[in-house]
Amino acid sequence: MPEGDSLEEGAIPMKMTTLCYIEKDDRYLMLHRVKKEKDINAGKWIGVGGHFEEGESPEECLLREVKEETGLTLTSWQFRGLITFISDQCEPEGMCLFTADGFTGELAECEEGELCWIPKSEVPDLPTWAGDAIFLKYLLEDEKRFFTMKLVYDREQLVEHETRIYG
Repeated sequence: MPEGDSLEEGAIPMKMTTLCYIEKDDRYLMLHRVKKEKDINAGKWIGVGGHFEEGESPEECLLREVKEETGLTLTSWQFRGLITFISDQCEPEGMCLFTADGFTGELAECEEGELCWIPKSEVPDLPTWAGDAIFLKYLLEDEKRFFTMKLVYDREQLVEHETRIYG
């Protein structure tokens, strides 16, 4: 925020993140979150990604997070959607959702969980957040248009969702 600017009274800052589903041979690289203590994603299967660092663009965050969590360098990716998470358990989050189908390097061990190549046909059966299952359905059905989604949680229960598809 430029010097002298401040949040309006009562405004809550939104953290920004990226999430990517890397594809190879009709499989997605999934992260089973089983290593970190006090992890809001504990036991869930998610893509790879993380929080923006100061001054990063969505693409810079994506490339850095994928490299840090997997050891892979992405060479081909697509910005698929923007997801807004609202929860009573944490601050609001804006998540830039990507898929990727090109990379170099070898898969490395991840400090946040176990990385596994999961057949896309099996991904809907994995334990995920209810909202993740909604946007994963769009990805698995190969929806090409950009979409936005708002997901509202009360504790771990999805209580509201709204989707807009563009194009």
